[in-house]
Amino acid sequence: MSFHVVTGAGPIGTATALRLAEAGERVRLVTRRGTGPEHPGIERVAADATDADGLTALTAGAATLVNCAAPAYHRWPQEFPPLAAALLTTAERTGAGYVMLGNLYGYGPVDGRYHERLPLAPTTRKGRVRAALWSDALAAHRAGRVRATEVRASDFLGAGAGSPFQLAAAPAVVAGAPAGYAADLDAPHSWSYTGDVAATLIAAARSDASWGEAWHVPSTGEVPARTLAAELARAAGAPAPELTALSPEELARAGEADEVLAEVVEMGYLYYRPLLLDSTRTEEVLGVSATPLDAVLAETVRSLRG
Repeated sequence: MSFHVVTGAGPIGTATALRLAEAGERVRLVTRRGTGPEHPGIERVAADATDADGLTALTAGAATLVNCAAPAYHRWPQEFPPLAAALLTTAERTGAGYVMLGNLYGYGPVDGRYHERLPLAPTTRKGRVRAALWSDALAAHRAGRVRATEVRASDFLGAGAGSPFQLAAAPAVVAGAPAGYAADLDAPHSWSYTGDVAATLIAAARSDASWGEAWHVPSTGEVPARTLAAELARAAGAPAPELTALSPEELARAGEADEVLAEVVEMGYLYYRPLLLDSTRTEEVLGVSATPLDAVLAETVRSLRG
C-alpha cells in the first residue's frame, strides 16, 4: 500500500483521492479547510499548501504529491506562482514524485490538433502563468532535483465540473430553459471527463515513463457545443435546447460586471475556433482510455439535479 498526498478537493482532487483510496492506497488530502470526501483510506487535513515547511511535513514518506489545487481564477498571476513554488520545494525535499494538473493555456492558439510536443507559446496572462509553472518544474526535473510530470486537460465535464459550458449552459439545458454560451457553437471541441483526468493523473504517478513529460487526457467527446447541448438534453429527457452563441464583444461586456467572467475574455481563442486534443501517447504509454460520452452526460445530469 503506497501513500499519496493530494492537494485540492475540487472535482479532480476528489476523484483522484477516491480512486486511489478505492484501489487500497493511503491518501492524505490537503485543503485549506480540511474538506473532501469521506473514505476510510482518505485522511483530510486542513493546511495552507503555500507553506512549504508545513506541506513538507505532511508529504514526508509519500510516493507522490499530486497537485489539483488552484487559486481563484482571477487571482492566478498573483497566487499561482507561490503555490507552485511551495509544491515544487516540497517535492524536492521529500523525494515524492510531483504530478501536476495542467491545461492547454500554455500552448497559445494552435492550428490543428494539440499534441504534447508543441512548444509552449502563450499569448495570455494565464497562459504565461501555466507555461512558467511547467517550465520551472521541468527545469528542476532535468537538473535531477525532482521527478515531475504534467497532465493537461481540456474543458471539464462530469459531476461538479467547473468549465464554462457546464457552468453557463448545462444547467439551463437540463432544465429546458434558453441558454447563452460564448463560443462558436459549431466548432469541434475536445471535452475532458473529470474521472478520466483523475485516471490520467494516477497513471502518470504510477508510470516510470511519465516523468519529465506532459500528457493529454483522452477526450470523452470531440463535438461542438451545439451537439453537446443536444446530447445533454436527450440524456436529461429535456426539450431540444435553445442555445444562443454569445459574441466576443458580448462576452467582454458581461465581463465588465464580473471579475471572474472578465478573465474568460482573453481565453476566447479556445472557444471561437476548433480545439482538438491528441492523446495518442497517453493511451498507448499510460494505458488510459476515455469514458464514453453517454455515461459522462448521465452523470452530469444527475449532479445538476442534485
